Amino acid sequence: METTEDVLAQVGPRLRQLRQERETTLTALAEATGISVSTLSRLESGKRRPSLELLLPLAQAHGVPLDELVGAPAVGDPRIRPRARKMGDMTVLPLTRRPGGVQAFKMIVPEGRRPTEPQTHEGYEWLYVLNGRLRLYLAGRELILEPGEAAEFDTRLPHWFGGAGGSAEVLSLFGPQGERMHLRARPRQK
Repeated sequence: METTEDVLAQVGPRLRQLRQERETTLTALAEATGISVSTLSRLESGKRRPSLELLLPLAQAHGVPLDELVGAPAVGDPRIRPRARKMGDMTVLPLTRRPGGVQAFKMIVPEGRRPTEPQTHEGYEWLYVLNGRLRLYLAGRELILEPGEAAEFDTRLPHWFGGAGGSAEVLSLFGPQGERMHLRARPRQK
């Protein structure tokens, strides 16, 4: 792994190469940046330590990101690779990696029968149907959610959900009590 000194030592040669590729003289660069010719020369030769005050106008004059001047490392792979797990008869993919706060999940919810005892627990849930139809029992009321519909509810209310006429793909945001998503689906008029 490169140290800060190693990275800084490579800035001077990189500045010289960039200036030469653009066929710019030290004098022209000094005029464009307001940095003296002697300071630019010392930067390129490594006799002057680069600072943000010097690098910002140089990046602007050359029309390159600051990262290119300092040789910043590439950003790591931002993809998450969730591992599916079974929770009862549902397949659940966690989409957040940090503990606490609002948690996001993608769930595959199979068709199921209404259990004799709906569940209650602390928290707040937001469901969004991606594919299929979702049957939601909430506090004695039955709703069928279609693709593109969402519902949010206090999980202290008795609730249960399952696929309606097949399995359903659902995005779920679950958070501690009081953390609401502020998006509601209206029940369909029959």
